[in-house]
Amino acid sequence: MTLGRWLGLFAIIASAYILWQIRIIVFLFLTAVVIATALNRLVRRFRQSNVKRGYAILLSLIVILSFLGVLTALITVRLVDQFNQLLSLIPISLGQLQLWSNELFSRIPAGMVTELPNLTNFTQQLQAAINWIVTNIYLLFSNSLLIILNALFVFVLTIMLVANPQAYRQILVRFFPAFYRQRANEILSKCELKLIHCVAAIALSIVFVGLTSMIGLLVLQIPFPVVNGILAGLSAFIPYIGVLVSAILPVLLALLDEPWKAGAVLLLYFAIQQIEGNFVIPTVMKRRVDLLPATTLALLTVFGIFFGFLGLLLGLPILVVAKTWLEEVVVHDILDRWKNS
Repeated sequence: MTLGRWLGLFAIIASAYILWQIRIIVFLFLTAVVIATALNRLVRRFRQSNVKRGYAILLSLIVILSFLGVLTALITVRLVDQFNQLLSLIPISLGQLQLWSNELFSRIPAGMVTELPNLTNFTQQLQAAINWIVTNIYLLFSNSLLIILNALFVFVLTIMLVANPQAYRQILVRFFPAFYRQRANEILSKCELKLIHCVAAIALSIVFVGLTSMIGLLVLQIPFPVVNGILAGLSAFIPYIGVLVSAILPVLLALLDEPWKAGAVLLLYFAIQQIEGNFVIPTVMKRRVDLLPATTLALLTVFGIFFGFLGLLLGLPILVVAKTWLEEVVVHDILDRWKNS
């Protein structure tokens, strides 16, 4: 290899290492970009009424912060109370599950017991997993200063991006060759539109999953429907499996009351997941963001492993943007125009 190629390889490795070291900052910046994209759509609505941009941004922030404030005030007190009660009932639910499993195994012939899964190990592993989740939740809230600083950083970045989006967009476009800048600007517009569909789909999924699970749990008379409904709604951030994972706690609570209710809860969450994945999200996105479920799930898993919660949170918007660029640049601009010599 020539010296130039060695220097190019070293530059790529060094860039990858630097990006890995500052990955949290990069993901916080991407969070600000996603929020700013959604907020800018609301700003444009106010601008259509001949409101100056500064006042439009202020009005948009007032609307959003007021909505979040009212929502928080309505649910915080009840949420904290029910969540504490829920944590105290988890060991009881696991103990009840263990008793039922022991009774079941006592009625099975000895020769068949060795062929069946060991439910004792399962409950022990489930207890360890729940303890880990609870511990990390408390660690998350105990590190509140870092959370506040990160939120403030994202808020400031969002305001800066919304205040003058065209300036930042032009900076990005100038990194492309002169002949491709107009095309790059068109692709950025498509990315913005698809990000709006993505954010709308996520928001509607949260509301749909949260309300339907809460109503379903109320009908089944499962304890703490508010907490479980909110947890189910938040789990909609993780497509395809988030809703089903959030069913673990209400299933354990159902076992304390009536065993048949556990099956009913599983059916409820499965039905919610199917309706959300097959009807709600496609309707909002209008099939313009056609991500394959298996590919999306695999890539989101990778994001979660390498980047943690922020990776799961931003995985879907990043995939939407990456897919748009690959389709427009690689497929439309290169492969579709490739002619046999």
